[in-house]
Amino acid sequence: MAENMYDVIIVGSGPAGMTAAMYTARSEMKTLLLERGVPGGQMNNTAEIENYPGYGTIMGPELSMKMAEPLEGLGVENAYGFVTSIEDYGNYKKIITEDDEFFAKSLIIATGANHRKLGVPGEEEFGARGVSYCAVCDGAFFRNQDILVVGGGDSAVEEALYLTRFGQTVTIIHRRDQLRAQEIIQQRAFDNEKVNFIWDSVVEEIKGDDKKVQTVVYKNVKTGESTEKAFGGVFIYVGLDPVAEFAQSLGITDEAGWVVTDDHMKTNVPGVFAVGDVRQKDFRQITTAVGDGAQAAQEAYKFVTELDN
Repeated sequence: MAENMYDVIIVGSGPAGMTAAMYTARSEMKTLLLERGVPGGQMNNTAEIENYPGYGTIMGPELSMKMAEPLEGLGVENAYGFVTSIEDYGNYKKIITEDDEFFAKSLIIATGANHRKLGVPGEEEFGARGVSYCAVCDGAFFRNQDILVVGGGDSAVEEALYLTRFGQTVTIIHRRDQLRAQEIIQQRAFDNEKVNFIWDSVVEEIKGDDKKVQTVVYKNVKTGESTEKAFGGVFIYVGLDPVAEFAQSLGITDEAGWVVTDDHMKTNVPGVFAVGDVRQKDFRQITTAVGDGAQAAQEAYKFVTELDN
């Protein structure tokens, strides 16, 4: 086991995980970054990022690459796999994936969150056939079509604006009578002649033929009236769900599945930390994820140093 023992294993390679890896490696900790896919996490699904210091505007996939580039030179090791469970043995943790086992003195959970689904008829059926959760990935497939974006927060409005590059029209449907996005983003949407709005309404069903989405049925929550309208694509941004099922056995998650930490990123299990979108917190941004990662790396270093002494 000694040969396979890491000072720290970081599960997840979004901005929080990559930042943590950079700091732990610079502290000369033996570091493994355990990934589920390409580095960047949800950043890879984000079009233009305008609120990350140092860049006026940068595409999400580009920022992901820039964050990942220095890690190899710092000696960060990489492995791929889906974590199924974690076992705590006090002085070390066993991280179990579908195909392997890894051992570490400390653990940083940075698995982020996935886009929440509407749970309406047609959503699953038309996945990759008109229903999407990633404008950057799929926007170009909807050139000159009428596109529906579900949601009213920053992500929904930002991605709606991005989709105006391709769509003939982009309609934002929101369950309330006003958006939740930042004012500056809202104003851009209101000023864009391609963007339309459907207020006080929720999607009831997504319909189509054997090839793709054709129409969407939505209901006005105030009047109860249902309407069916033609759309070629539906992009859904109605919130996030944590990716932390494997952590529940440790007793570090709340009822909704978010990992609970203090301000130092510590969970109630010594040596286990959590960072980024998977944490129970109110504000989820790239900048806050980066801060979480740096803080957790420092705490992991202190923990391992005390453990070794």
